Amino acid sequence: MDKLHISISAERIFSLGPIPVSNSMLTSWIVSLVLIAGAVKVYFDLKAGRHSPLVFFSELLIESLLGLIHSVTNNTKRAQEFLPLIATFFLFIIFGNWIGLLPGVGSIGEPPIFRGATADLNTTLSLALVSVGATQWFGLKHLKLNYLKKFFNFSGPIEFFVGLMEFISELAKILSFAFRLVGNVFAGEVLLSVIAFLLPFIGPIPFLGLEIFIGFIQALVFSLLTLVFLHLATLSHGDAERSHGEEVIAHGSIGR
Repeated sequence: MDKLHISISAERIFSLGPIPVSNSMLTSWIVSLVLIAGAVKVYFDLKAGRHSPLVFFSELLIESLLGLIHSVTNNTKRAQEFLPLIATFFLFIIFGNWIGLLPGVGSIGEPPIFRGATADLNTTLSLALVSVGATQWFGLKHLKLNYLKKFFNFSGPIEFFVGLMEFISELAKILSFAFRLVGNVFAGEVLLSVIAFLLPFIGPIPFLGLEIFIGFIQALVFSLLTLVFLHLATLSHGDAERSHGEEVIAHGSIGR
């Protein structure tokens, strides 16, 4: 590494017609293709009756995630309903975090051809939009138009103000999700880049282990927060009031 290269924003490496493709976008595509290929492999292994190590690992992961979701919702049907979204978030984010730790990511090319998938605000903002958007969709699906009463309540000035605060809170979740994830991941990659520049080969090893752990924690935090908000959005008004403390604790105390 001749010189240290650190860029806060993702950098364009080529274009597909009018669409610019950044290094983080390319890495996100690679992560998506790996996950899709793994899912297809598991599907055909199960169809053929082959109990491969990938099938065993997938079953263990899905059962663990389903148990975690059920512990929050205490509802088997609701847990199965949330599982696809929560599992997708967890797998994409953890692989997106870890791929940025591979040798060559962030150092090959000028600008770098590859950049950590979740070290780009565009990626984390997209994930946050999907998370908050899914929360509203599930809320409307289960509570119908009654769900909107938490935002638009005209029964009195206090109720209207509380609804307005709830609406602002939903928008704030987008920024909170996006900046928490990108901040932790990007900071870790910068740390590794600086250590590798100052102390090549040996210096980054202890920090690499730490960042692997942090990558797992960040994927788990994002998935858990999404799960808690999905669960609260599907509760009736009375149940939601009794569970409001759960949302405050989840959103305020879970960090890096």
